Amino acid sequence: MASDKILSHIKEKPYFQEGNFILYNVDCLKVLEQLPENSIDMIFADPPYNLSNGGFSVHAGKRVSVNKGDWDKSRGLKEDFDFHAKWIEACRRVLKPHGTIWISGTYHSIYQCGYAIQLAGYHILNDISWFKPAASPNLSFRCFTASHETLLWARKDKKAKHTFNYHLMKTGDWHLEDFIKKPIKQMRSVWALGTPKSEEKKFGKHPTQKPLSLLNRIVLASTKKGDIVLDPFSGSSTTGLAAIMNERKFIGIDLNKDYLDLSKKRFDDLK
Repeated sequence: MASDKILSHIKEKPYFQEGNFILYNVDCLKVLEQLPENSIDMIFADPPYNLSNGGFSVHAGKRVSVNKGDWDKSRGLKEDFDFHAKWIEACRRVLKPHGTIWISGTYHSIYQCGYAIQLAGYHILNDISWFKPAASPNLSFRCFTASHETLLWARKDKKAKHTFNYHLMKTGDWHLEDFIKKPIKQMRSVWALGTPKSEEKKFGKHPTQKPLSLLNRIVLASTKKGDIVLDPFSGSSTTGLAAIMNERKFIGIDLNKDYLDLSKKRFDDLK
């Protein structure tokens, strides 16, 4: 189990639980405030980008709306920042002293998250550019085509020794899926990875679903077997799949039951 002693502090009933994979259908702040201090090894967060503003993008060669739902709408600069500051501070409390947090975002959100991370007292280790080789074209012809997302990696305590599996990142077969990674060379902070493969969306998809290759790399880079990984905006739980596939424990939280149902189907498909 994903640490019965830790989960016993949470009053909310799990939406789904099997082995070391557990999902909650509730505001992430409720779970974070109930978890014991210093109890989580690593957090991956892909918070709302707040870009559902009536604009358009391209998907599969067709013009599509960027609107994803009320959860992705901006409430204004101050309210958006306050939201990020609250969950980032709550995450820091539950991380172990050596624990780390990863946050994914675009320019719509990542700079607010970066500032909030520093205000909360984290120590930033890296910013990773996730380069998307097959990015959608820009329709306005008034700016460069967005072809990457930024990931921030930070540890809770600057003096603590965080987990970084350096040898695996250097010598693993990462170059087979990432043309930037050179064999037997240090892994750089630019990663070339495609968007989710078709088989990762066979039960449906989340509008901001991350590829399993991305989360697999993150989990293997910054955790050990048996560690507890938490995702406060779990979505379709790619983080959870990567955790379970690599013998970690997972706690996922999301407000949308449809995405949690999708998570359950993806988890069951691992068996």
